[in-house]
Amino acid sequence: MTKPGGKPLRIVIAGAGAIGCFCGGLWASAGHSVTLLGRGRVLAPIAKNGLMVTDYAGLDRRLGAHQLRCSEDAAVMAEADLVVVAVKSSASAEMGQLIAQYAPPDAPVFSFQNGMTNAPLLRQMLPGRDVRAAMVPFNVVPLAPGTDKANGAGAAAATGYHRASSGEIMIAAGPGHWGRVLSTPELPLVETPDIVGVQWSKLLINLNNALNALSGLPLMAQLQSRAWRRLMADQMAEALRVMRAAGLRPVSTTPLPVWMVPHILRLPNWAFLRVAAQMLTIDPIARSSMAQDLMQGRITEVDALQGEIQRLGRAHGIATPIADVVIQLIRQAELKKAGLPQMQPGQI
Repeated sequence: MTKPGGKPLRIVIAGAGAIGCFCGGLWASAGHSVTLLGRGRVLAPIAKNGLMVTDYAGLDRRLGAHQLRCSEDAAVMAEADLVVVAVKSSASAEMGQLIAQYAPPDAPVFSFQNGMTNAPLLRQMLPGRDVRAAMVPFNVVPLAPGTDKANGAGAAAATGYHRASSGEIMIAAGPGHWGRVLSTPELPLVETPDIVGVQWSKLLINLNNALNALSGLPLMAQLQSRAWRRLMADQMAEALRVMRAAGLRPVSTTPLPVWMVPHILRLPNWAFLRVAAQMLTIDPIARSSMAQDLMQGRITEVDALQGEIQRLGRAHGIATPIADVVIQLIRQAELKKAGLPQMQPGQI
């Protein structure tokens, strides 16, 4: 895979966590020159022992330490043909300043982030640059240390990231055919003329990140519980009421219309499992990114998800009791730093 003109693409993943390392690993495997920019605690093991990316469908790619560049110095963006921003929403402004300082003005900037405010903020901070939002539909989880058994006895295991659910990345349409340039057989990217509508649809689904974290359950087990699905449906219906009041039109990326999803979630188990088979293309080990944050004692992105619904509701006079309670419970869990709360739906 090359950029227009035939040369390998120089990609900097700005904020390389689970999504960034997974995508960066596949782009490096496809021949691009990839630099992972992030925290030393994440990147040092990759710089020493390499990276492994796997998925639910049998993908297994191992990259030696020499196949990726790892750095904590934002100055590496000076060589970028493309900057992919993968930091949490709370760090977008800081990353925007670093991009403005170091990245070439003609290097596109793609936001692979949750929430609705990141790309507009980056666009405001980077006037005249090609800044685009993207929607990453799948879940990536870090593998436990020592999972890589291919290196043989006594060899250090590569750091592993596992894609645990399905879907194609979507990016805003624009010049340069970037969807085609970045696509690989294992990582297809599709350009869309309505990325904002797609993002609102993804936000509706991502609202479950917080419920999954509060439940303490893997995503598959949570989806198999009708009580949890009913709460998911009520939360989504609340968000849809707010979006309608605000004149927003979420765009479904599946054959199922967005408004129908709450009804599907409320079905009895036997009917749900038959109708929603596509929704269950998830590894049994998969948990939401917010669950991973609480497990690691990190601040979550609840403000970019439930917080967005809460702000819209206040602006348009629509009550959001579920969003209000979920935000409060996640904030409490953040402060306690005791891992996953292991709550029941009735407690929420």
